[in-house]
Amino acid sequence: MIHDAAGDVATLCLDLDISKADPAVIDVDAARLGVLLTSCGLQFVEDVSPSGGRHLYVPLAERIPGADARELVDALARIAPSLDPSPHQNPTTGCIRVPGSLHKRGGHQQLTTPLTAAYDVLRRRNTPDDLDKLRRALAPELRRGREEAARRARLATAPQPALRVPTGPNGIARRPSGWQSPLRRTAETGLYDTAKYRTPSEARMGVLNHLAACGWTLAQVRGELTGQFPGLAALYQSTRQLDRLLETEWGKAIEFTATSRGKNTAPKSDTSPTQPTRGGKEKPSAAAIHQLVNDLENILYAVLDARFQKLGREGLGLRFLIRGVLAYMRTMETNTLDVGCRTFALALGQHHGTVARLLRRLAELSDGMVTKIADAHHRNADVYLIELPEQHRQLARDLTWRKGKIHAVRPVFRALGPAAALAYETIERARLSPTAAEVARDSKIGRSTADRALAEMAALAMIHRDDAGHWHLTHTTSLAQLARRLGADSDVAAQLTLHRRQRGQWHAWLDRHNPDQHITESDIYDPDTAEHWLPPDDDSIASLMPSRRPRPCRST
Repeated sequence: MIHDAAGDVATLCLDLDISKADPAVIDVDAARLGVLLTSCGLQFVEDVSPSGGRHLYVPLAERIPGADARELVDALARIAPSLDPSPHQNPTTGCIRVPGSLHKRGGHQQLTTPLTAAYDVLRRRNTPDDLDKLRRALAPELRRGREEAARRARLATAPQPALRVPTGPNGIARRPSGWQSPLRRTAETGLYDTAKYRTPSEARMGVLNHLAACGWTLAQVRGELTGQFPGLAALYQSTRQLDRLLETEWGKAIEFTATSRGKNTAPKSDTSPTQPTRGGKEKPSAAAIHQLVNDLENILYAVLDARFQKLGREGLGLRFLIRGVLAYMRTMETNTLDVGCRTFALALGQHHGTVARLLRRLAELSDGMVTKIADAHHRNADVYLIELPEQHRQLARDLTWRKGKIHAVRPVFRALGPAAALAYETIERARLSPTAAEVARDSKIGRSTADRALAEMAALAMIHRDDAGHWHLTHTTSLAQLARRLGADSDVAAQLTLHRRQRGQWHAWLDRHNPDQHITESDIYDPDTAEHWLPPDDDSIASLMPSRRPRPCRST
């Protein structure tokens, strides 16, 4: 038994189960966990079963409550998909097969750690300080687990109507806790539905087609074969076969995706960007647009942020919306934006109805910076013209442009909150590294709120403070990887999937009123391809920039 009579635990038992993943994935997970434990100063004992499963035992010098052990094992399971946390989930029945035990399929559990080394580990055991290092290393996973537990508790106690779809804090549809798309599970574990895919070759082509449709590149896929995708690598018979076939199969996936997209989602009407009349003026050059965005950023930081701060919750939404507008301007290299509410909602982590209301308010309160020049029609969104107001031109030119790029709400800040996003932006774009007081002042948030946000980001190794009290970015921490560890990438993907489905339904409604056009069921929703999976880079939201017309807002 793992727990004693009081429910406490003296050894963390990590069960890498053959039923959870392919044996090759189990080997990768065992190596990954071993590196993590060793980096935290923790020693462990390892064994292997006749079926290919593995156990890692982490003996503790001081017993810990069963709930704490369960939390740690659940966090480890988030980085090792083959880890079965169930032995630690029930204090009365939790048990594990120790080295030397008979296996139900024949044979014995075999110790792989040398006997003398295993004896030394079990005798010395691991100190509480070493366990604290593990908790710090697993801070994102532990935070995510606590948030999901709190969410489940709220759902269990709150009365809900039948068939209600769970939503996040901004009204965005949320997947049930623990839900995972089948293709993502295949890429992580190497297990697949044999009723749908007859061979590993078919299963891996399904995964590659899905990744190609989500905008991944071959380099990103290769980079994740030892990260997110050990299961995809396990679907190849050997490393030699993987090296020989991956590039060829990726080319087939790209070709298949392009062909399918052209057949199912080709525009059925003119969706080229709306070009308003300019009185004979030529379209601004890319360099002119970038200079305009730099000037507009100066007005945002000097004038609009302070104005919107006084509007409370609505003002916070406006601050991020104008940042999203400027980010889209720079990416699309135009000052005429016809971006749908759902596209902005994805960049902000908000409900599209909230964005529709905020867009109207932004046009009213921006001193003419944002002006609506055309209404939405058919599949075309509202069109907005972004200009530098006459009354602010001198101020914009007197101020120095800021370094770096402006962002709306990056995925990681869906989990950490708007205060953290503003504080991080202040540190990221400051000319000199700011103190905590300067972060609070420049980001227009309260001092106590800024202190909490800074402490939280420091605990996640996003930022660090020097001896003089100035804050700096920790450039070795990837925001995209941190978003994945916190579960924020799943929220983005679920929102994008929902928007795609809603656009399909809207386009279907339009086509029903245009009998010359026809659609298929897969145009609306295909569960294998429509569940989006974000590419693993810090600019993943920018990669979602639509090349065709986004679904127009129908909020009026």
